Amino acid sequence: MAVQHWADTLRKAKKTALISNGKRKVHYLFEDGSEMAEEYDLKTDELVLRRLRHKTTFGGEGQWTLEVGETNPNGVSSDLIKESSSNPLFMRKDTKNSFQWRVRNISYPIEVYSVSAEPTERCCVIRTSNKKYYKKFSIPDLDRCQLPLESAALSFTHANNTLIISYKKPKEILTLEQELLGELKKLKGTSEGDIDCKTQ
Repeated sequence: MAVQHWADTLRKAKKTALISNGKRKVHYLFEDGSEMAEEYDLKTDELVLRRLRHKTTFGGEGQWTLEVGETNPNGVSSDLIKESSSNPLFMRKDTKNSFQWRVRNISYPIEVYSVSAEPTERCCVIRTSNKKYYKKFSIPDLDRCQLPLESAALSFTHANNTLIISYKKPKEILTLEQELLGELKKLKGTSEGDIDCKTQ
C-alpha cells in the first residue's frame, strides 16, 4: 500500500531536529538524496512549513520548493522587484484535520467562487464566474500516498478578502501524521546555539 511506502520512506530517512523560536524544525535526508524540511509549532503541533528539494539530473542540489506555508512570512523581500501586494496571494496552511489553502486579496462575493475536485487530473480548481481568477492545484500528500481525490471532502468559505479552501484529511493521512509526530517528539532536538549537525 502506498501509504505504508511513504511511512517507511519517512522512517528510513536520516533526521535532524532543532528547537528554535517556538518551533520544532526537522530536516529529512532520504535514501535517494532528496530532502524535506518541516517546521511544527511547539504549542499546537501543527505543521507550519514544508519545503522539498530533489537532486538535479546531474546529481547537484536542486531548488527548494514550498509545499506548505508562506513564501515570505515576515514580508521582507530580498528582490528589488516584487509583485503588487494587492494581487491575489495563494498559499497552503494546514490544520489538524484539513489540508487548507488561502487566497488572500480576493474580494468578490462568495457566490462568484466555484471550487471543484477533478479526480481524473488529480487536482482541485478554483474558478470565478466573472473570469477574474482561476487556479489549479494538487494535493501532494494524497499523491504520495496514492489516495483518491474525493469531491465530498472539499469545502470553501470567504471572509476578510480571503477565500479559504479546506479538504478533509482522509483517516489514513491522520493516522500517518499522528505516528510521525510521535516519532518526531522522540528525536533529541537541540536548542538554537547548541547545534550538532549529525543526522540520526
